[in-house]
Amino acid sequence: MCGIIGVYNSPEAVRFAIKGLFAEQHRGQESCGIATSNGNDICYKKGHGLVKDFFTDSVVENLKGHIAIGHVRYPTKGGKTINNSSPHVLKTLSGLSYALVSNGDVVNYKEIRNMLEKKNVLFESENDGELLLKFIVYYIEKENYSIVNAIKKLFKDVKGAYSTLLITKNEMFLFRDVYAVRPLCYCKTEEGSFVIASESVALDIVNPVWKKEVGAGAIIQFSENKDVLHPIDISEFRSSKYEKHCIFEHIYFSRPDSVVFGEKVFDVRKKIGAFLAKDEPDVDLVVPVPDSAIFFALGYAKEINKPFELGLIRNHYVGRTFIKPEQTVRDESVNQKFNVLPGVFKDKKVLLIDDSVVRGTTLKKIVLLIKKAGAKEVHVRLGCPPIKFPCFYGIDTPYKNKLIANNKNLEEIKEALNVDSLGYLDINDLDKSVKKPNHYCKACFTGKYPIESDFL
Repeated sequence: MCGIIGVYNSPEAVRFAIKGLFAEQHRGQESCGIATSNGNDICYKKGHGLVKDFFTDSVVENLKGHIAIGHVRYPTKGGKTINNSSPHVLKTLSGLSYALVSNGDVVNYKEIRNMLEKKNVLFESENDGELLLKFIVYYIEKENYSIVNAIKKLFKDVKGAYSTLLITKNEMFLFRDVYAVRPLCYCKTEEGSFVIASESVALDIVNPVWKKEVGAGAIIQFSENKDVLHPIDISEFRSSKYEKHCIFEHIYFSRPDSVVFGEKVFDVRKKIGAFLAKDEPDVDLVVPVPDSAIFFALGYAKEINKPFELGLIRNHYVGRTFIKPEQTVRDESVNQKFNVLPGVFKDKKVLLIDDSVVRGTTLKKIVLLIKKAGAKEVHVRLGCPPIKFPCFYGIDTPYKNKLIANNKNLEEIKEALNVDSLGYLDINDLDKSVKKPNHYCKACFTGKYPIESDFL
């Protein structure tokens, strides 16, 4: 899971791209980068750290142009190196230049990379974005494909999740995998510019005339202030008649003020909270683990008519613990990230709501914080079903043997977390929380993967 941004035909392209990446910082904090084109050349800057820290005035002044694409990285494939960061930029011997950013994971990465290496294509990283770029450019340069036909070839051969932006010196192409696993939307401004983003919140900053979601398997070309949709027959490329959006975008990743897959994220989370309230212990107050569980808790508290309390305070200068690349960093972040409001928990029976439990280490430490603050009882409810299977489409969930719900039953997890009761969202209630349940991937709960993978 990463965040991408694109701006076409704007004198403020770089400024809009930076603002868009800042709005999507929650989607990745390991590194960030921007590539721009002024019509003659593509320039880029990328580095480790947060958007506000990396894109200083001295960095920005070297990025000029009316076209820009940007990326914030959450690592799922490849280590913490600059080569694995995006954008990926390629200048060919024929004098053409390309840059690409993408969100998702290629699940037949090894197969495609081996094929390209046999054709003397060299790689500098282990990142999916570089693979997508070099696949497209190979078919343009060596097989005389047009850019659009090279992307269609990619749809046919490259399996996985990829919401992607590609620029040349004068054009921009956006395309989304045929299952539309990761979000991607775009808008037009009053000035006639186009802005593309992973989430709608990054479009709101430009006061759009209209906003649209990029369709599954869509290829949209921006050229000379026009957008052209290149139609493909997606039935040729996928086995299911439905898209398979990632349900975890609603549960955890997306900002609550975003509209993702045609649904308001905060609305979905409130519905989930209300369904969780079917299982109601005797409690004094309802407390979320901030920030993603806030709307779950609001829905729950309203349903049972109990006080909603922000008893945990989050330090927003610490990144999201779920997407920390190493377990030791996750553990340290929990200690720095949360503190309790004095007196809120003393002698209270607490209903604590979190979005999910993956390994169990983070939630266990939070429960301990609340008990040390004097809580009489702590009951935990989770805004999704048990996560028993890893994700191969852009989320860094570990393999099965690291997932607590795969190794322990409900009673054992309750004991491991040291809570008085534990409840998960029923998968049927999860389905009722969204408008089109058949259009979602729920493989992390069911083990039914919509896309074949090298890992399966």
